[in-house]
Amino acid sequence: MGKMERIAQNLNTAKHDGFIHVRGANENNLDNVEVRIPRDAIVAFTGVSGSGKSSLAFGTIFAESQRRFLESVAPYARRLIAQGHSPKVEFISGLPPAVALQQRRGSASSRSSVGTLTTLSNSVRMLFSRAGTYPDGASRLESDSFSRNTAVGACPECHGVGTVHSVSERSLVPDPTLSIREGAIAAWPGAWQGKNLRDITTHLGYDIDVPFENLSKKTRDWLLFTEEQPVVEVTPERDRVAKPYKGRFWSAERYVRHTVATSKSENLRTKALAFMISQDCVQCSGTGFRNDSLKVLFAGLNIAEFNSRSLQSLAQLLRPFAIDSEGQAQADVISTISTDLLARIQVLLELGLGYLSLDRSTPTLSPGEMQRLRIATQLRAGLFGVIYVLDEPSAGLHPADVQPLIEVLDALKAEGNTVFVVEHNMDVVTRAEWIVDVGPGAGSGGGQVLYSGEVSGLAQVESSVTRQFLTPKPAPTRKLRTASDWVELHGVKLHNLKNVDAKFPLGVFSSVTGVSGSGKSSLVSVALAQAAGGKSLGEAEESEDSMVRAVISQVHGADQINRVVLMDQKPIGRTPRSNVATYTGLFDAVRKTFAEQPLAHKRGYGAGRFSFNVTGGRCENCLGEGFLEIELLFLPGTYGPCPQCHGTRYNEQTLEVEYQGKNIAEILELSVTQAEEFLAEIPAAARALATLREVGLGYLKLGQPATEMSGGEAQRIKLATELQRQRRGHTLYLLDEPTTGLHPADVQLLVAQLHQLVDQGNTVIVVEHHMDVVAASDWVIDLGPAGGDGGGQIVATGTPQQVAKNPASRTAEFLARRLAGEQNN
Repeated sequence: MGKMERIAQNLNTAKHDGFIHVRGANENNLDNVEVRIPRDAIVAFTGVSGSGKSSLAFGTIFAESQRRFLESVAPYARRLIAQGHSPKVEFISGLPPAVALQQRRGSASSRSSVGTLTTLSNSVRMLFSRAGTYPDGASRLESDSFSRNTAVGACPECHGVGTVHSVSERSLVPDPTLSIREGAIAAWPGAWQGKNLRDITTHLGYDIDVPFENLSKKTRDWLLFTEEQPVVEVTPERDRVAKPYKGRFWSAERYVRHTVATSKSENLRTKALAFMISQDCVQCSGTGFRNDSLKVLFAGLNIAEFNSRSLQSLAQLLRPFAIDSEGQAQADVISTISTDLLARIQVLLELGLGYLSLDRSTPTLSPGEMQRLRIATQLRAGLFGVIYVLDEPSAGLHPADVQPLIEVLDALKAEGNTVFVVEHNMDVVTRAEWIVDVGPGAGSGGGQVLYSGEVSGLAQVESSVTRQFLTPKPAPTRKLRTASDWVELHGVKLHNLKNVDAKFPLGVFSSVTGVSGSGKSSLVSVALAQAAGGKSLGEAEESEDSMVRAVISQVHGADQINRVVLMDQKPIGRTPRSNVATYTGLFDAVRKTFAEQPLAHKRGYGAGRFSFNVTGGRCENCLGEGFLEIELLFLPGTYGPCPQCHGTRYNEQTLEVEYQGKNIAEILELSVTQAEEFLAEIPAAARALATLREVGLGYLKLGQPATEMSGGEAQRIKLATELQRQRRGHTLYLLDEPTTGLHPADVQLLVAQLHQLVDQGNTVIVVEHHMDVVAASDWVIDLGPAGGDGGGQIVATGTPQQVAKNPASRTAEFLARRLAGEQNN
C-alpha cells in the first residue's frame, strides 16, 4: 500500500469521531509522534521546558491549520499575510481552523495601546463623538477627531505623541571647556565620521583647537544649529595616502534629528536621543490631542482623562449610563455604546487586568498581559468551531486571578470551541478535561507523547515528570537566613506607588508578591534598582523601564551594595547572530581551541577564523547567516539554506578543521547537555555549559538564535552567565518573574541556583507569583491590596510563615496552602 492510500485509509477511519488525529509528527525534537486529542474540550499540554509540547501544539497542529487555511487564499493576497512554516508531519485529520494566542511583547510603536489592541478605543471615540457634551456653538466632531493616530485628531505640534524633542547648546556640548578636536561637540558621530566633520570644520575656517566656550556665540550657534550644509574639498590631515574628497557639513542638531528620524540602527537612535531634551508638548499639555477634541466631555472627563482612567474605574463610570437589568435605557446612543463598552471591559476585569488604562502603551505590557488582552478580544469575537491555542495564559497572574482565567477558558469552550493550553501552572492543568504530557526530558531526551487522556490517568505514567506535581506536597522546611543589613527607601513615587516606604533585607533571598498591577516591578526593577545602583546598573541589562525614574526622598543602606544586576526577560540579542554560545562567552574558548588544532596552526588560522560574524572563516555568500531570502513573484518570500555553505555559516576551508571529529558548525548544533560531555576538556566552556544545564537549559542548542528564545529562557541564560563568573559577595540580584515558562521541576532547579547566589554572600530579590518560590524565600514583601489605583501599598512583610497568616494579604491564603501542601481551588 502506497503512502497516499495509507493516508486516505487513516482519514476515513478517523473521520467524525470527535478527535484530532496526528501521525508522524517530527517538528523540532518530536520523534514520529502519534496522538489523538479530543475536540470541544479544554486540553492541557504539559512537560518539562524544551520537551516538545509547543512543537506539537503550535509548531505542528496550529501551523498545519494555518497552512491549510492559507491554501484557499489567492496567491497574490498571500504575499500580504505573515505565514508560518509547513510542519514536518505525515498527516493530521479532524483539524478545524485554529487561532494562536502566543506570548510575545508589544509592538515597538508607542502609538499602540490597550485601547487600540482591544479595539475599545473605537467605541470610546464613537461615545465622545455622539454622546459627548460640546461647548456652546461648537460643531460636532467625527470619531476620528478623538484619536491621536489620525490627522484630524492629533495635536499638530507633537503629531499625537504628547512629547516634543529639542536640543540646546548644553545638551549638545556637555563639556564646553574641551576643544572641537577633543570632542566638545559630543552629539557628532564618533570614529571616522566625526574626524570627517572636524576636517570639514577646519576647511571652513573655524578653529577646532580652542575651548568651545571661547568661540563667539555666532560661531557656536552656526556649528550647532545651522540648516546650511556647505560642501568643501577636504585634504585629510596627517594622512599622506588618502586623497582629497568633497565633504558635506552637518550641524550637531541636524545630525541628531536626521539620525533619530531615519536611522534603522536602534543603537544609533538611542545615542542620538541622549542629546535631545524631551518634554511634554505645551500646546496639548502632553495629551497628544487637538484642543477642540479636548473640549468635548463625557461624564465630566475629556478624552485624555477618560483614556487615563483604569479599566476598573471606567466600569464604575459607565454603569449608570448602560442599559439596566430591566432593559430600561436613558438614551439610545449613550446606553447602547456604554453597554457594549461595559461588557467588553468586564471580560478584562475578570482576567485580572482592571488596573490597566486604555492609553497604556503596548511596549510596556508583559507578554502575559498582551496574551490576556487578546483572549478577551477573542471572547467577544464570538467565533464557533475553532481551536484556540494558548501559550501559558496564566503567565504573570497572581494565584487569585487564575480562577477567573479558567472561567474565561470555559466560556471559550462553551461557545463551541476547542481550547489547547501549553501550561505549567498545575492549578490550570488539573482543571483541564484532557492532558497531553510530552517528555520524558528536554531536547533530544524528549519529543515523545508519554500520555494523552484524562488528567487523573497521568498519575500511573512512571516516566512522566509532571505527574508528581499534580498532587501538592508540603513545602520543605529549612532554616531561614537573617538579614546582614537593610536597604531602606522612603517616599517612593512611581506609577501607582505613592509615598511608599520599603525595607529590603541584604544577604537573604526575598520575594516581592502581590496581585497583577500592584506595583511590584515598579518598586523592585525601577525604584530599588535606581536607588541601589543609580543610572548605571553595573553590568545589568537595561529594563523596559530604564528611562523611567522613581522619585525617592531618602535612601539608607545602599552603600553596602557593590554591584547591581537586573535580570529581565529582554532578548539576549536583537539578531540571529546572537546565540547561547556567543552570549555566555563559551564560544571564545571553543574558537581558541579550534585555532590550536594542528591543521589550523599549519594554515595560520587564529580564533577569529572560527567566527561567523567576521570576514575570513564565514561563508561570504550568506555573510555567515546560514540562509538566504528567496523572492517569489506571486507568493510570499521565503528563506532557504545557503546553497554554498548549506546552512553551516562557514566556508569549506574553515570546516576542514576539526576538534575530536567535529567541525565548528557541528559544535554549534550540539545541545548544551551534549556539548557539556563533548567539550569536557575545555574548562571555560565546560563550566559555562554545566551552569546552563543546572538552570534547566540543557535542551538548548549552542547555536540557537536569540530571536527564537522565550523571555524566560533569555533570563535564565543571563542567570547562568552570572553564576559562572564566580564573583563573591555584595551583589544585589533583581529578577522579575524568573519562573515564566518553567515546568515545576525546572522551578526547583532555579530556586537551588538562586540560593547558591545567596550562599556566596549576595542578595537575591525576585518579583514572583509562583508560590513554590515564595515558600522557599527567607523574606516576603507583599503589595496590594489590589492592582492599579487600588494597589501601590505594602500590605504585609515577614517570613513566608508570617505573611501566610496576615489577613490583609491576598497572597496569604495561597501561600498558606502551598506551605501546607494543599491544592488551590
